[in-house]
Amino acid sequence: MNDDHPEHHGPGQSPGFLLWRVTNRWQRSIVAALKPVGLTHVQFVLLASVWWLSRNGEDPPTQREVADHAGTDPMMTSQVLRALERRGLLSRGRDPRDGRAWHIASTAPGARVAEQAIEVVEAADRAFFANAKPSELLRTLRSLAST
Repeated sequence: MNDDHPEHHGPGQSPGFLLWRVTNRWQRSIVAALKPVGLTHVQFVLLASVWWLSRNGEDPPTQREVADHAGTDPMMTSQVLRALERRGLLSRGRDPRDGRAWHIASTAPGARVAEQAIEVVEAADRAFFANAKPSELLRTLRSLAST
């Protein structure tokens, strides 16, 4: 077997396959952690994104900015944000400068749920990644995320 060609190794040597397995395990742990909070994983990501983007005190983010921040499909983002609005966790309003854009803001209950969910997810992350070296893992993930 030629070590210069990892594609000839088994699945345990395939970074993509291992990432797939790890991602699925991690997502299951996050789904379980979020269940008591009453959010799906994508609802959490979008609600937390709105909360994070709003913390700087400027105008609330637009729906597009939320989708870009979360790395989610804009149409799916719109559907999930509307569902969170129906639950009273977010408010949506037209941008006065651009009638096509929606500004998204956390409501007071939404901010409380976001903060609670972030704590729950961070605890789940600490447990899941307990055996990893945090600085190495973050450096690798940031590198992969920026490409």
